[in-house]
Amino acid sequence: MPDAKTFPLNAWYAAAWGHEIGRSLAARTVCSRDVVLYRRQDGIVAALEDACWHRLLPLSMGHLQGDEVVCGYHGLVFNAAGRCTYMPAQKTINPSACVRAYPVVERHRLVWIWPGDPALADPALVPDFHWNDGTDWVGEGGTAYSLKCDYRLVVDNLMDLTHETYVHAGSIGDEAITGTPFEVTHTERTATVTRWMIGIDPPPFWAKQLDRPGAKVDRWQIIHFQAPSVIAGDVGVAVTGTGAPEGDRSQGVNGTFLAAITPETETTCHYFWNFVRTFRTDDEALTRAIQRAHVNDGEGVYDQDFTVLEAQQKAIDRNPRLPFYNLNIDAGALWARRLIDRMLEREGGGPALVPSQAAE
Repeated sequence: MPDAKTFPLNAWYAAAWGHEIGRSLAARTVCSRDVVLYRRQDGIVAALEDACWHRLLPLSMGHLQGDEVVCGYHGLVFNAAGRCTYMPAQKTINPSACVRAYPVVERHRLVWIWPGDPALADPALVPDFHWNDGTDWVGEGGTAYSLKCDYRLVVDNLMDLTHETYVHAGSIGDEAITGTPFEVTHTERTATVTRWMIGIDPPPFWAKQLDRPGAKVDRWQIIHFQAPSVIAGDVGVAVTGTGAPEGDRSQGVNGTFLAAITPETETTCHYFWNFVRTFRTDDEALTRAIQRAHVNDGEGVYDQDFTVLEAQQKAIDRNPRLPFYNLNIDAGALWARRLIDRMLEREGGGPALVPSQAAE
């Protein structure tokens, strides 16, 4: 079976947190493209192909000279537009001497890069990630760089939270998730999974945050997917009967899990994550505790996901049967995959090799 491209190029992908990019050279691989990032003296982030025009040494092995990158091999200099401005031992600069410059937008505390056709790089298409701005919602996230799995497996994971019952038992998992109906809606670029669990006992994490011993709760999970790879999950609990399903969450606690998932290669990805909240926003100790609850020396919620996802990728590599078998719980993930495929088809790459068998 021939290989097929699995990620669209004409899209904005997170390449780094803004605080990670300063006056030094930072190497990243985005959609199988090696990129070097740095912050110009005016504060704007630049992104260049990470391979010198001359002998292909990664430019990230060089250094900055003002706003230009000096190759660490023979000293060729490239400006932020990718044009060579200096060649050693000659006055004439070859007019073809340039490297690719990638469109960049810094927004929502992340640096976004467009690996496809630069003429299509509209900043208005940067995914909505406003929860991450650090204003109304508070939280500190992180990144799993070079997570060893296809980025779409992360999308599958977050679009079907029934896995919480088994992978995250003892923290956010609960049998009510698997036993409660859900609804899937979609647009041309988005898919949403909505699940309300009414009158249940809160799982340990949410019981601790709500701090209403013995109270039954209404729990919600409303997961928003933006193609090709950004997810925001509206989650929380409120005391049963206080109006949360009708829109009044004042007797509850509300959080949003955020994921900007960037393909690195066909089988690795970068996972930019955060969990932000609207309760106890001045409690810095709680912010640190929630961060540690997600990634903490292999014991956090996301650590548990990473273990499962990387094991799943190894199994796929050993057993390359297609399609996956799908259940009703996969409906949200299947819609996300369809939206990714439509983007690929518009780019002329044909349908990707993805699980497409309808759930029965």
